[in-house]
Amino acid sequence: MEAKGSVPGIHNQHHVLFYALSTCIWCKRVRQFLESKSVAFDFVYVDLLSGAEQNAAVEQVRRWNPSVSFPTLIIDGKRCIVGYRPEEIQEALGL
Repeated sequence: MEAKGSVPGIHNQHHVLFYALSTCIWCKRVRQFLESKSVAFDFVYVDLLSGAEQNAAVEQVRRWNPSVSFPTLIIDGKRCIVGYRPEEIQEALGL
């Protein structure tokens, strides 16, 4: 599994940044949901990073989600959705 990357999709009007843990079932469900809706997104599996790169990712998550819990989804650098909330994600992305 890659630590970070991008997934293409036809719904690419929003910049979606997905912070997750590779072992988290709720993270897997959010990713499956995004892919099933053909949403383009960038992802970071924080637990697969190391050293300064992991510390930087944790700090980015902390800016949006002080409890640093996963999954954390950041939309357009303006909105944060924490956890598996498909209805909220759909509404935020206009799906």
